[in-house]
This record gives sequence, structure tokens and C-alpha cells, in this order.
Amino acid sequence: MPSGDVLVLVDEDGRVVEWGRPAEELFGRPAGEAVGRSLGALLRGTAMDAGRPHAGFPDGVSVRIEPVLRGSSVLWRVRAAGDPALSQQDVAVLRTVFARTPVELLVLDRRLRVVRMSAAFGTARGTRAGSPLGLHFTEVYDLDRPEEEAEVARRVLESGEPVLDRLVHGPGSPERRGCRSRSVCYFRLEDARGDTLGLVASAVDVTDREKAQDRLDLLEQVRTRLGQVPNVGIVCRELVDAVVPALADTAVVEMVDDVVRGEEPPKVPVHHDVPLRRAAFRGRLSAYPVGEVRPLPPGTPFAEVLSDLRARLVAIDEHAPWLAADPARSEAILGSGADSLIVAPLALRDQALGVVGFYRERDRDPFDEDDLRVASAVCAHAALCIENARQFMREWIIASTLQRRLLPGQPAGRPTVEVSRLHRSGPEGGGAWSDAIALPGARTALVVGDVAGQGIVAAITMGLVRTALHTLAALDLPPDELLARLSETAGRLAAASAALPQLDFEPLDIGCVIAVYDPVELTCTVARAGLPEPVAVLPDGTSATLAVPAGPLLSGPDDAPFPATTVDLPAGSTLAMATTSFAQRVLAPSAPLRPLLDGAATRPLQEACDAIGSAFADSGAGDETVMLVARTGALPADRVLTRALPAGAEAAPIARAAARRQLAVWGVAEETAFTTELIVSELVGNAVRYGAPPLQLRLVLEQMLTCEVSDSAAGAPHMKHARTVDENGRGLFIVAGLADQWGVRYRAQGKTVWAQQPLGAPLDGR
Repeated sequence: MPSGDVLVLVDEDGRVVEWGRPAEELFGRPAGEAVGRSLGALLRGTAMDAGRPHAGFPDGVSVRIEPVLRGSSVLWRVRAAGDPALSQQDVAVLRTVFARTPVELLVLDRRLRVVRMSAAFGTARGTRAGSPLGLHFTEVYDLDRPEEEAEVARRVLESGEPVLDRLVHGPGSPERRGCRSRSVCYFRLEDARGDTLGLVASAVDVTDREKAQDRLDLLEQVRTRLGQVPNVGIVCRELVDAVVPALADTAVVEMVDDVVRGEEPPKVPVHHDVPLRRAAFRGRLSAYPVGEVRPLPPGTPFAEVLSDLRARLVAIDEHAPWLAADPARSEAILGSGADSLIVAPLALRDQALGVVGFYRERDRDPFDEDDLRVASAVCAHAALCIENARQFMREWIIASTLQRRLLPGQPAGRPTVEVSRLHRSGPEGGGAWSDAIALPGARTALVVGDVAGQGIVAAITMGLVRTALHTLAALDLPPDELLARLSETAGRLAAASAALPQLDFEPLDIGCVIAVYDPVELTCTVARAGLPEPVAVLPDGTSATLAVPAGPLLSGPDDAPFPATTVDLPAGSTLAMATTSFAQRVLAPSAPLRPLLDGAATRPLQEACDAIGSAFADSGAGDETVMLVARTGALPADRVLTRALPAGAEAAPIARAAARRQLAVWGVAEETAFTTELIVSELVGNAVRYGAPPLQLRLVLEQMLTCEVSDSAAGAPHMKHARTVDENGRGLFIVAGLADQWGVRYRAQGKTVWAQQPLGAPLDGR
């Protein structure tokens, strides 16, 4: 018999609907006797007639059975096949697969309608009531995207390319709430000639597998996301962001208030009076605002968790007694639609850091034991991150407090220089600082420094270096020599630090730039160690980077020099010096904020600095950095007396007379004027005896009265303690007793001995 010939067409009850001519020839029965009768009875009768003790088709005949959809009914068509053995295997396999496999199988026709289903499909969740036969397969399942699935099935029908392990989602059943996930495969169904008959679709519920994978993904996200920023509040916010909605619909973190403030966490059991701070919240309704501090009412699962540090799985019932203990929380929980709760501790060993509440609403599966284990693991990792942040915050608070105490306040105003400081603290505090130090002769030393590192060590080192700098500046050393002496100090600090019994010693590196502005000469002398070059904005709006050779960092062992550069700086200029981060964004020629600095010449200094500071904050720079901006001014000419002196004994009377006249013009008090004449006489007498011509007297009146006597000798004067019988050697001893401060400043040719004293009440009452 030719393969493919139609033998019989049978309905769902096994009765013959059509009896083809090949069947008449094969079985010897006309169609009139077969149609309407049971096919099984016909086959049994034929077998007995043939003398065989079993029912079936004659030897040598194999058949292929195919489903046929006619209207809303499924019929079965029996065709002749070429290989009897293969046909028997096919029938056995199909019968077993459709009856016993746990996989949901659907046979679809070319219009994607269901023509056959496996036994597992009949009990599958998500099917509609009644028989699915004849329905489009997207009507059988409740899918999130039915049109998309229909398009995928059509592509398989057209191309023959199967689709394997496609993940689809749909709503759950009354027994299992929440979204269900299925792994779906599509295969094209073809006959022996290769003609398309339809599709076979298989589906396996993989919801539990996907949930397990989601839990692993959540744990991995928590491990990689939490604790990147060592801040307790940020870690708590990262925690609720990670678990909502992946694990819960709402999450609440409540921390022991002492822990938030960096204090030691309490031991378990935690007393019910211990205040807790609501540190983070994400979800639908909140009983209390984030930041509110209040104790937990006793008798609630939250208080119980803080008593034994054991996580709890709690079913939410509006009649539960613990809800009545906290009405505000109860109203928020019931109003959000939550009906499942996990309460887990944030704890390390026997110390409680806080407690976390995880809530699920009614449209999701309630929490189970697996969820409880995941929540406990999440909280255990979060507790480690919070403890690290607490320890860091404690050190940060100490370092920040220490740094604030060691840093100078806002620089005191001087008539010749206006100073504004921009200081952006880093996350751990550090050693960046700036200074404006008053020098004799109305000069000002402008300083920016940066100690490498962070935390308490950097802050302490900054305080030591800054103290040494002020001590050395009082000696009126030029900037290059000041940096050289400061480098020696840094070397001693580094040696002392290296000798300490610590495991993680880091070399001490200090950057510093010093500029000394002279409002009389209108010059600025700059030397730098490691930090970027300063920038000057002239009164006409033009700007230039000051070409100051770079010296080494103040690390001690290097004996390299610190070259100094002196530039003219007219009154009304703006000088900016900064550590590296500020310099990269503001001082560099192509820096994004350089236009704000260039425009500072036409704006008040504080206004220009505020604009730069605001723009710098928006740039997102995170490390500690400092910038010092100074607006220069000239000391009025009538506040300076300069007088050349002869090299002989007559120099002292001439200097005293000139000083007397000028002090009278300035209205200096008589007592101060008398003292000044005596100082001038002693300084000039010392220069005549030990110095070399030419000699010069200069009086400078600013906030202090400064007397300067210059000569061309390089030798340093020494103060002697003269005996009663000595006739000489009392000059500098007298000056030291009369002046508030005195010293020597060396120049390229010679030296200047100076003494300064505070101003008394002026003669004219000004």
C-alpha cells in the first residue's frame, strides 16, 4: 500500500467517520459497514477473522496517526506509513509522552490552534476553564505579552527554526500568587513529505528556578553595591534600594541612634527605651519620616528581634496584638496592602546595630523560609558595611574636628591685601590648608599646602607643618629659604613617623607654595614645592600663569633647591594659588572654570570666589582641595618714609630728626614716637659701626609701625647681653626690649634690620 494513503478518519470517541477505499481493500469491509462503528471493535473483528489472537492492523502494514481539527472537534486521521516498526515506536512514544511526561505539551495546527495536549497540561496552572481544544494557544495561557509570543510561534512555523528555552511570564494562579515563569520551546511539525502540519509547543514551570536565581542575583548585588561609600546613612539607603522590589515591596531600616552618631552599639538584649532612628525607607506608605528618633514599643516583632537577634517570618493580621502596640505603624502597614513581613536584625556578634522590616503585598507570594534566609544574609552583609562605616565615621569625626581646630579662621583683613579662601573637604578629611601671614613692612605671606593622605594622621601632620611654618615665617625668611627649612622639618617628622611600630607606614609627602606680596614695592616673590603654579589676573582683565620653577615635595631627604621668582604685581591684581584638584579645574589655561577666574578682576573678590566655589561643587570633585585668592592693594605713599643716610656718625641724628618729623605728621602718640626715635638711633648706630654703605632708613605705617635700616654688608648682627661696665654692645639688646618684634631680612645685596611696634593712641585723637 502506498505510503500516505488515508485509511480511516476517527472521532474523539473512537468511532469511524470516514472509511477510505484503501481501508476497504485492506480489511475487506465496505464503508457502509464501518462508518459509525468503533474502530477498536472493527480491528478486533478483523484480527479474529484472520486467526490472530490480538487486535491490530495486518502484518506488513504500518500507520501514522494525525490529529485533524474540524470545526471545534478534533478528529484522528490514520495514514499508511512505510515502515511498520517505526510506526509502532512512534505510537508508543507519543502515547507515553502525552500521558506521563510532566512537561506541558501542546500540538498546534497551522493557525496555532490547540489540537492535542498532554495530560500534564490539563492540570497546569494558568489555563482557562473548559477544554482548550480549538483555542488559539495564547488564549490557553495568561501571558504578559501574548502578541509577542504569537509572533515568535509564527516565525517558527514559517522558518522551521526551533526556539529553545524561551522565558515567558504571566500572572499566577489562586494557589500561587505572583508572577509565574515558564521555559517554552517551539518546534515545527512536518509530515513525511516535509509539508507543515503545525507546531509542537512545550512549557515547563521554572518559577522556583527563576526565584532562586533572583535571590542569588540579589545577594551578589548587595555584596557589590553596599558599602562603597563609608557612610551609615548611605549604606542604609543602598540597602532598601537593593531589596525593593527584588525581594520586598517595602523596606524600612531603623538604626540604633548611637550607632548613627558613631558611638559603640549596645549589647543584646537591647532595652526598650533605647532610641532608634529611621535611617532609610522605600515603599508605599511610611509611618514615620526618615530621620525621626523614637524607641520601639515592647511586644512587637521588631523589639523581639533586638532581644535575641533572630530573624522572624511574620504573617500580618489586622487583629494581631503587636499592631495595636504601635498605631501609626499599624495604619501604614495595613494601608499599604502588606500581608507578609520579615523582621531581620542588623547585628555583629552580640551587639545590635538596628533592625530591618521587609514587607510584601497581597499580589505577590508571601515570604517563605528561603526568603527568610536571603533576608538574613542581606542584613548580615549590610551590618558589616554599617560597622565599617561607623568606624570610619568615628575616625572622620575626630579627624574633621582636629582639622577644624588646626586650620586658621578667615584671614584677618589687611589694608594692602584682601584674601578669600575656598576649602572643599574630602570624605575622610585630610591635610590641605591655606594661610595669610602678616610680615614686617606691611608685607603678607600667602600660603597653600597639602599633606598627602587622609584622616587623623594627615590632619595632625598638617597641624605640625603649619606650626613650623608660622615659626619660620616669624624669622622673616624669604620664600625659598622658608621652604628649605620646612623641608628639613618634614624630614624629621618623616623619620619620627617611620620609627613608630606601625605596619602600613607611608612616606610623608607635603606640597606647598608660598608667595610674599610687598605693597610698597608692588612685587610678589613666589617659591613652590610640588604644587601647581599660581595665576595672576591683572586689573585690565588679562591673566597669566606665573612661571615659577618647581621645587621637590617637602619630603625631607632631597636637598634640591626651591628657586624663587619675583614678579611685578600692580595694585588691584588677583592672585590665585591652589592644590592640584582646584588647579586642574580653575588655574590651568584650558580648565573649565578658568573663565570665572579671568573675570574676577571686574567683580568683588568674595562674589567671584563664591561663583568659582559653586561651579566647582557642581563638577563633582570628591577629594579635599584648597584655593586661596588674594586681591592686592598698594600702601599709600604718605604711609612710607624712605631716607638715605650717610655712612658716618652724623647718620644717627639725621635719622632721628627725619623720624621725629614723620611721626608727627602721622600723629603717632608721644610715647610711641619717643620709643621709635630710640629704636631708629640704635639700628642706625649698629649699621654705621658694623655695616657697609650705602645706608637707608625706612618707616612703614600700616597696622604696625615698622622701622627698617638697610646696608650692603652681609654679616648678621648678634644681640649681646652687655655687662654694666661695658660701653658697647647694648644696641640690639635695647631694640629687643623696646620693640614688639625684630629681625633681619637678607637681600641680594646686603641686609635689612627691622623692628616693629604696635601703635599707641595718635596725638590728634584719631
